[in-house]
Amino acid sequence: MTDRSNLKKTDPDIYRILEAEDKRQEDNLIMIASENYVSKAVLEASSSTLTNKYAEGYPEKRYYNGCINADGVESLAIERIKKLFGAKAANVQPHSGAQANMSVMMSQLDAGDTYIGMNLSHGGHLSHGSPVNFSGKYFNVAAYGVTEDTNLIDYDALNKLAKEHKPKMIIAGASAYPRIIDFNKFKEIAHSVGAKLLADIAHIAGLVAAGEHPSPVGLADFITFTTHKTLRGPRGGVILCDEAHEALINKFMFPGTQGGPLMHTIAAKAVSFKEALEPEFAVYQKQIIKNAAALADVLTSGGLKLVSGGTDNHLILIDLRNKGVTGKDAANRLDEAGITCNKNGVPFDDKSPFVTSGIRLGSPALTTRGLKEDDFRRIGKLIIRIITNMEDDSILAKVKGEVEEICKTYPTDFLRI
Repeated sequence: MTDRSNLKKTDPDIYRILEAEDKRQEDNLIMIASENYVSKAVLEASSSTLTNKYAEGYPEKRYYNGCINADGVESLAIERIKKLFGAKAANVQPHSGAQANMSVMMSQLDAGDTYIGMNLSHGGHLSHGSPVNFSGKYFNVAAYGVTEDTNLIDYDALNKLAKEHKPKMIIAGASAYPRIIDFNKFKEIAHSVGAKLLADIAHIAGLVAAGEHPSPVGLADFITFTTHKTLRGPRGGVILCDEAHEALINKFMFPGTQGGPLMHTIAAKAVSFKEALEPEFAVYQKQIIKNAAALADVLTSGGLKLVSGGTDNHLILIDLRNKGVTGKDAANRLDEAGITCNKNGVPFDDKSPFVTSGIRLGSPALTTRGLKEDDFRRIGKLIIRIITNMEDDSILAKVKGEVEEICKTYPTDFLRI
């Protein structure tokens, strides 16, 4: 059990909520594609006394004294992530993927400059040009998307956009795209118009590191990603680049867009990078893909429509319009049954982002928990039962009972430190 005896005395309200969260993560099937379970070692590093340390600057170039141990941690994190991806330079200070993107964009673009990013409603990310985000407010954005018939990235349309707008940067990457991204095509298009290429691999970072998805290293000028999805680390971000861009990227991370780094989180990142360098990590990533494929097959056989017809990676996007069910209602009903996913827009959606026509499912967290293909096939059948019987409380109760059985079969001992 996690020792929270001091917290229990000092703040019983927060203690109670954290205990409830432990139970939620134990008693539910977590299928949010952007979530995972970290190891005990990552949890221990994340809760270390480095949370007390201010360390503005970079190793051996700090603005505060007493940073010898902070320097050691950050240097290890940098060297490990460079080794993992075969990169020349890395910045491990971003608090999130969006902060990483902001630092790269601010280093290359001036207010009002044009860049091209993926349409949020077609599977892109807020920080790729959404009008409600900094990326859409301070720059001129031209958005590419997917074709209506295949739901695959329309590289021809992207090429035309690039020729028309002559952007300074093109962003390759997505938050809800279940297929392989062709970074070679992105490089060709970007360089044909003199644009820099930013590859945001937040979702697929673990797959890329393990060789289960083509890598943008050596193709993209900048690579950003989060550490808490398939990479299975703490919440945070990373920027990779070549040595020629390193000084400028570091400048626009600190002091450009962030102040003091979260050293306890960087310690946890370093631990997760070490774990990702072990042979077992590659086995895990292969299983992520196998499990997602098994789930996709069952869902398709059960009459659900998958965006692009299936998946090549860790996530599945279901278009529920043929079932007359909204994403919001489906996600809420599944949550009642103990299956946690998120509502998600689908390409050419006619519903608002608060309602949506789809749900997004992911395999990383349950794969960490130990589930295999047969387990995912079973879960797929449970999902179908819920979606095709939305008002039937007896079906809900039966599915919830099966979910409880699965959770008991795969305990979450790694949640306890």
